[in-house]
Amino acid sequence: MSTVLPLPDPVLRRPAVDPRRVAHEQGKLAKRLRRQVGQAIADFGMIEEGDKVMVCLSGGKDSYTMLDILLQLQKKAPVRFELVAVNLDQKQPGFPEHVLPEYLERVGVPFHIIEQDTYSVVSRVIPEGKTMCSLCSRLRRGSLYSYAEENGFTKIALGHHRDDLVATFFLNMFFHAKLSGMPPKLLSDNGKHVVIRPLAYVREDDIAEYAEARGFPIIPCNLCGSQENLQRKQVKKMMDAWERETPGRIETVARALGDIRPSQLSDPNLFDFLSLGHRDGAALPNAHAWLAGEPHAMADDDA
Repeated sequence: MSTVLPLPDPVLRRPAVDPRRVAHEQGKLAKRLRRQVGQAIADFGMIEEGDKVMVCLSGGKDSYTMLDILLQLQKKAPVRFELVAVNLDQKQPGFPEHVLPEYLERVGVPFHIIEQDTYSVVSRVIPEGKTMCSLCSRLRRGSLYSYAEENGFTKIALGHHRDDLVATFFLNMFFHAKLSGMPPKLLSDNGKHVVIRPLAYVREDDIAEYAEARGFPIIPCNLCGSQENLQRKQVKKMMDAWERETPGRIETVARALGDIRPSQLSDPNLFDFLSLGHRDGAALPNAHAWLAGEPHAMADDDA
């Protein structure tokens, strides 16, 4: 009786990767990011002659990419401006303190590390198992704003990208019943700081691809152990599904955020609906009379 041996599994050979093609694609991506960041800076007047820009560097892909692209644009920009990378070391357990200084020294960027133990504050105030993100964000923002004021920074650059802007818009609409979002440029509540978001036109997927190609030393964002915000997670899941089913939908929403038509919405504070079609001499409507059901004044005259 002969023994039938199983055939060996076929060897799957991946097609050879042409390094020239890879370099070409990476060059195209870098050019696209420079164009999008430059366009955002021009559209919103983010950077002016003589600005001292504080580039907030967290160690994530977004802030690394923002700094890298701004450094490239700085060399050929029509105005002169200063870039300083600033990181807030919140004393989270296990945070690799050496990573950012070593990277910034290697690329020759002026930088400063703010050391402030906000982690202990958040851990003490927030009950175990609850998300720390909201309080942590407020403390971090306060620290960065204080440092910016003390050191004469004229602009504060944050690494939020196009998808962040769209997600925030949906968060506010779905969970807070308001049409507002995360603007590319804003004035802080105390009126002392101008915050800019140079990546406002850039897709998150492009940032991830660029960060991988550049080999940035990414620092994990889960060191504090806090769970992701549930509402934002729901919105992100919805956006990902939309993009799979209808590619380009998120870009359409992002463009819509820059094309607002107040007369086509329902906010009387933004558009004067009362005056629209109002006849000369006619009294403006009285909400109390309409809600209370008071009879028309002419009814007394007819009686």
